[in-house]
Amino acid sequence: MTWIAIGTIADIPRRGARCVATPQGKIAVFRTADDEVFAIEDHCPHKGGPLSQGIVHGAAVTCPLHNWVISLETGKALGADEGAVRTIPVKREGERLFLALEALASRAA
Repeated sequence: MTWIAIGTIADIPRRGARCVATPQGKIAVFRTADDEVFAIEDHCPHKGGPLSQGIVHGAAVTCPLHNWVISLETGKALGADEGAVRTIPVKREGERLFLALEALASRAA
C-alpha cells in the first residue's frame, strides 16, 4: 500500500479535526481524546454537512448541521439514522500521519 504524508498528530487538536484536500474531495482527519486517529470523507450522508466541524466524542463525530452521529471507525450513521461515508486508512509513525493513497484513488473509480 502506498501512503501519503499529511502532517503530524500535533496538527490536529484532541477531540478535533483537520481537512486534507485531495483531487477526489476533502478528507477529514480526526483525533480522539485518546489520541486515536481516523480519516473519513468530510460530508455527512444526510445533507452533506462538514463533519470536520462537528463535535468529536469517543470514536464518533456529531454533524454540526442536523446532529447525525457518525462512527469514525466504520463511517456508518449511528442510532436510528441510516447512511455512511467512506473511511480512509490512516497510519501513525511516531508523530507523523499518513493516508492510504489507493483508498483515495479508488474513491474516484
